[in-house]
Amino acid sequence: MSFGFTIRIRGQVQGVGFRPFVYQLALDFGAAGTVQNDAEGVLIYIYCKEIDAFLRALETRCPPLAQIDTIETHPIDMKHFTGFEILESGNAGAETRVTPDAATCVDCVDEITTDGRRRGYAFTNCTNCGPRFTILKNLPYDRAKTSMAHFEMCPACAAEYADPSDRRFHAQPIACPNCGPKLAMSPASDDPLRDAVRRLRAGEIVAIKGLGGFHIACDATNADAVAKLRERKRRPTKPFALMGSLSCIRRYASVSPDETARLQDPAAPIVLLHSEGTALPESIAPGFHELGWMLPYTPLHHLLLRDVGRPLVMTSGNLSGEPQVIGNEEAAQKLGDIADAILLHDRDIVRRLDDSVERETAHGPMILRRARGRVPGTLQLPPGFEDAPDVVAYGAHLKSAICLTKNGQALLSHHLGDLDDPLTWDEFVKADADYAALFDHAPEAVACDLHPDYRSSRHASDTGLPCIEVQHHHAHLASCLAENMWPRDGGRVAGIILDGLGLCDDGTVWGGEVLIGDYQEFERYAWLDQAHLPGGDAANREPWRNLLARLLKADLDPAAHDVLADKPIGLLQQAMDAGVNAPLSSSAGRLFDAMAAALGFDGAQSFEGEAAMQLEAWARKAPAQEAGGSYGLRVPLEGGAIIDTDLWAEVMHDRDAGVSIEAMAMRFHTGVAQSFAAVARHVVKTGRAQAVALSGGCFQNALLLDLMIEALGDVPVLLQTKVPANDGGLALGQALVAMARLEAK
Repeated sequence: MSFGFTIRIRGQVQGVGFRPFVYQLALDFGAAGTVQNDAEGVLIYIYCKEIDAFLRALETRCPPLAQIDTIETHPIDMKHFTGFEILESGNAGAETRVTPDAATCVDCVDEITTDGRRRGYAFTNCTNCGPRFTILKNLPYDRAKTSMAHFEMCPACAAEYADPSDRRFHAQPIACPNCGPKLAMSPASDDPLRDAVRRLRAGEIVAIKGLGGFHIACDATNADAVAKLRERKRRPTKPFALMGSLSCIRRYASVSPDETARLQDPAAPIVLLHSEGTALPESIAPGFHELGWMLPYTPLHHLLLRDVGRPLVMTSGNLSGEPQVIGNEEAAQKLGDIADAILLHDRDIVRRLDDSVERETAHGPMILRRARGRVPGTLQLPPGFEDAPDVVAYGAHLKSAICLTKNGQALLSHHLGDLDDPLTWDEFVKADADYAALFDHAPEAVACDLHPDYRSSRHASDTGLPCIEVQHHHAHLASCLAENMWPRDGGRVAGIILDGLGLCDDGTVWGGEVLIGDYQEFERYAWLDQAHLPGGDAANREPWRNLLARLLKADLDPAAHDVLADKPIGLLQQAMDAGVNAPLSSSAGRLFDAMAAALGFDGAQSFEGEAAMQLEAWARKAPAQEAGGSYGLRVPLEGGAIIDTDLWAEVMHDRDAGVSIEAMAMRFHTGVAQSFAAVARHVVKTGRAQAVALSGGCFQNALLLDLMIEALGDVPVLLQTKVPANDGGLALGQALVAMARLEAK
């Protein structure tokens, strides 16, 4: 027996080339022993004379996709090894982190564009890139447990797979034209890739099977093609995502170094960029100052873009309101009336994942939709939750996501969508079972929103487990605290929570609050003065209804009849007076909608947040000479309602005076930011809170975020940069609140 060590490594260490890395490192150090994947991560038995240097090298030289959480080392007596060996994976389990899908690496891009056996091959990958979560069926991550299982490796691929010195050593999706997945076209084509390129260049619409689902693509420089896509998809105004090479993107948008790094991240998200340079058709994003760009993230995308030679619209392949299509037969049924042709392949997509959507701000990154490339990455739980019971949280009703906690980590699922849609609901139920099975999760309790009619809340109560109901805005606050690693005993914070709608136990609907609280409890310190939502849910779709309620509440009846002359003012006023289908709400989201309506946004929103996005776009175009000033709200520094009646009087005055809508939009943003910031800043300065936390869907508005942080001045501010501030991050907050309450019992 010899004196050696066991080394236990936890984190994102499977499916990233970690075992061959350890093998090569051991050879460099002249070490002997074994390495294998198992249920907890990677386990090493090693005899090494320079063990300290070896451990340092594990952290400093690890593969690009690896993320090490912990390294545990213990001395042992071990049998004598004559060399170093990679063992087969151990028992299945889910104590380790699953690696997200990763964009094609530079080595594989070079390989598909130069001479060799993978030239032009659309499924080229290696240990540093390629599909992971979208092809994984069970753990541990081995080929037999992925949708690559039925593709038998040819001798050449098998040799690469078995060679520890090759970058494809144990790359589970390894393939080549002789043995791997193949493209097909509907209608049938002898050369699917060339046919797709020809069609795109000719202005046709092509559905394309990607990593997590189908996209629908067309030439982004062809206004007729874009218009045809809008008509067929019945998507009148919602911006389309775009794909191009980095050099291509720079012809149409300004790209900072931070934005470049985000585009080039292995997650390859859609990144919102300011339009600049050559103009694309206005119909790609009507009225908006930003476009969503992503780089090609599969070999197929690289080949298409190279040969088309133009940027492509690359929008989600789905019918309006439904989840993204992932199956070949499903694509034929649902996309056949939208696309002129469908580019398919025969590798199954195991998990439906939308593209992640992100932006860079002056204060760091912002995650708008957390999906492909980001999941199933985990977040470490804050100090104080090390021994908390495992829970599962079911999030909200819109922008739905699930959160599991286990082993000191929180796993926030991919974006699932609007649970009103039956197919999205089916996906939610599948995702709940999928994540539980994949990560061997047995929660002691469940958490959900306070709203009893949310499908996610009903699902939670149906589990039979103890159910902790969490108020919507408290969950937003806790989500922000959690991702900032705020200790459980770190003290109370002032949370500025601005979003759409969230039910409280007093029966009213909140949405513009300053809360003081921690993970376990909170108090409502200040709030936007309530106004009716005339028509109930209709007020969420039609911004003019919110403007009517605000103007009438401010005793500006003549202005209401002037601005909204074609609307049924009398009937709605009667309904509000009688309290019929007109609940009271403090929603900041509906306040933004009302302002957008005052400045000319008419009719119904064709997608969630459209009016507020238009309002931000107007504000960013405000002429410098008019942009100063702000619309005032009456601010209760010692708590209470934030009154907006003066704001509407000023808005109507400026409207009559001919002030530009851009300047008015900017003054509105500034007024809202300064008012809420003044309250939260006072709370911190008087010692009732330790910091300010910003959360809620309104903080997807980067202009509002900038103005709010500026107005807060020197008080500590907690932001959401890894988890969506919108309802996509709500489940994380619910989980932390539930754990805190369970441990407090």
